[in-house]
Amino acid sequence: MIPFKGNKEVLDLVGNAATVGLHLVCATFIGMAFGWYLDEKLGTKPWLLLVFLCIGIAAGFKNVYEEAKRIQRSQGNDSRDNNADENKPED
Repeated sequence: MIPFKGNKEVLDLVGNAATVGLHLVCATFIGMAFGWYLDEKLGTKPWLLLVFLCIGIAAGFKNVYEEAKRIQRSQGNDSRDNNADENKPED
């Protein structure tokens, strides 16, 4: 059973929140894993791990920022469409 069945707006918001969180976690994890792998191969513990962890965190925040801008643009388009519908003269 889907609790929000038929309410597309709520499902969109939940999907957007999940996407934002996933962007941040995945980018951080990928940076950390890449740094750990290079540290193991090159014997530079913990320096590359720290460097790539910071790069991953920065990439995650960049992705979150871009996703927030995309969501804001899409909500801005929706509100403009709604305002256009309200301002239409009635026949």
